[in-house]
Amino acid sequence: MSPKKKKKLTITQKIQRFWRETIGELRKVTWPTPDEAWKMTRLVLVVMALMSMILGALDFVFAQLITLLVAI
Repeated sequence: MSPKKKKKLTITQKIQRFWRETIGELRKVTWPTPDEAWKMTRLVLVVMALMSMILGALDFVFAQLITLLVAI
């Protein structure tokens, strides 16, 4: 048994194959409807606002603790 020799692809052939495969995968994607996209956008904005408030509060608390430790 002789091993199969693979044909070496040129850069143009590699780009063409990449493009074909990319288009094929994008056709499989289920895209959200505009209503679903707005719901997800609002959810992201709410989560970002909550996380920024939590992190801001923690930053304030730790800054006050450091200030107290330095003042002692």
